[in-house]
This record gives sequence, C-alpha cells and structure tokens, in this order.
Amino acid sequence: MILVVVDHKDGKLSKSALELVSAAHSSGREGPLTALVLGSTTGSGGLSSVADEAIGYFEQVLVAEYPELAQYDPELWAASAAQIAFEGEANLVLVSASRAGREFSARVAVKLEAPLLEDVISLEASGAALRAQKYAYLARVTETLEASGEVVVVSVKPGAFLVAEPSSSAGEAFDVDLELPQSRVKITGKTVEKLERVPLAEAELIVTGGRGVGSPENFAALIEPLAYHLGAGVGATRAVVDAGWRPYSMQVGQTGKTVQPEAYIAVGVSGAVQHMSGMGKSKFIVAINKDADAPIFKVADYGIVGDLNLIVPALLEATKKG
Repeated sequence: MILVVVDHKDGKLSKSALELVSAAHSSGREGPLTALVLGSTTGSGGLSSVADEAIGYFEQVLVAEYPELAQYDPELWAASAAQIAFEGEANLVLVSASRAGREFSARVAVKLEAPLLEDVISLEASGAALRAQKYAYLARVTETLEASGEVVVVSVKPGAFLVAEPSSSAGEAFDVDLELPQSRVKITGKTVEKLERVPLAEAELIVTGGRGVGSPENFAALIEPLAYHLGAGVGATRAVVDAGWRPYSMQVGQTGKTVQPEAYIAVGVSGAVQHMSGMGKSKFIVAINKDADAPIFKVADYGIVGDLNLIVPALLEATKKG
C-alpha cells in the first residue's frame, strides 16, 4: 500500500494532495494508492465531500472522523498515519511538506522505525531503494538522497510535482477506527488570516515583482493592482523580500515557494537560477524587463522589453476594460 495523508480545507482536497498522487506514481512503489483523510465534520467542513472527491484519484480512501481531529495536532496526526501504515503494510507514506507536514512526518518515521526523506522535489525508484532530490545549503545546491527499507516516509515540497489527473476508474471509501492517544495540546484561541489575494499554492495565475520594480511603493501601485484585476496570486523574488518590501510568505524560489500555475507573469525579475527553480515549471511564462539580456527571457514564452512603469499601467488599463 502507498499511503498518502491528504490535506483538505472546507470540504475540498488541497492542490498539494493531488501533487502527492503524481509523486506516488513516480516512486515506482507498488500497492493500492490509498488516501488517509483525517478530521471532523465540525472542524473541517465535511469529510464526506472530501472522500467523494478523493475516490476520483485514489484506489482506496480511508476516512477517520473523530472530534479529537477537528484541529491539527502533530501527535494525533502522527499516531493516525503510523497506525494505518502499519496495519495496511504500507511501503511508502507520503505527506505534503507544509509546516504541519514537516512537523508530524518525522514522528511518523520514528513510530514506524522508517527512513525519512524531507521536503523532496523529485522521487524515483533506484533498485529496491527510493531516490529523491532536495535543496540544501540554503538552496545553493541540489542534494540527491537514497532511502531503503520496508517502508519509507517522504514529505514532498508543495509545487514540486504536477497536479494529477483523475483516474479512469473510481475508488472506494471506507471508515476506519483509530486508537488515538490522549492529546497534550490545548487550543486556547485561533486567528485566521484574511487574505485579499489568491494563495500562491492554489493560484492558477501569478504576478511576481522583482527588484526591477524599483520600490515598495511601485510594488503596491503596479504589481498588486494588476494581480487583483487578473484574479491572480502575488509573488515576490528573494531580493524584494530581503529588502523588506513584502513578507516571506510571498517569496517564490528555492528558499521560498515552488509554484506551477497555468500562467506566470514576471515583472522586473532578472531570472536568477534560484528564482527560476521555483517557477520554471509554470505552463506559460510572460516576462517584462528593460534588460533584453535578462536570463528570465530564456524561459519565457513571451517577453516584453521595456520600461515596466509604462507597460504595467497599460496592461492594468486593458484588464479594467476587459
């Protein structure tokens, strides 16, 4: 069995869950592809709808609905995944390398006495072992690792794999019983960030501003309005984030988020290899830069050479009319 612990929100699978399906297919491991859905109807917005969606991608969908799972708890998530992996004789456990996934996947590995491959960007068979790549040394190099064992736990960097297509045949959903430990975490409050933009991980269109934008004021006046009128997510390069123009949560690149939108508009982005590694798999890339020799033009499907202070307002005006 290949066990995938799926992320979901408001009754829907997350994009990262469908990326894990692609990672499972590339692993070379055999056995029924199985989704584990953890949560509570009150806390997650409806597990039945998650299961209904998941059977379009997985052979088996195991639903664990408990009040204790209404809120994320690393110990409960790890215990649940480890129990199902052990009972189902899983040979591979896949988790999204979100903040939560990186936290509980290590606990799963310890419970199963299994090797752990963390935050990987590729996965393939290497004989009886699994070979993976990940960024290391502050993303300055790509590291190749191998792990062997009856079961291997892997956390996958969001955006590193393509979103899987639905299967031609529907799977089956089952309720499962878990032996949950006593939670040692007490949630005393919860604050939900109100986003006025599309989250980068879910965005099908992204507008990213680089150092060439010139200033945080220009970023606010050009990049964000263009993204807003296009219904796009807003990205930033490392130079922009390091300068304090925008928060780290917007950073695209090796040390930020890896994205694969349908279209990626890079404004004032030179195209350093570290940035392109985070967006190079975008299906369609548009670059706007005054430097005709900027590396970004080597990967762009369309390039506009010129002053972004003139080009972006013209694009913005066109989007308002459209």
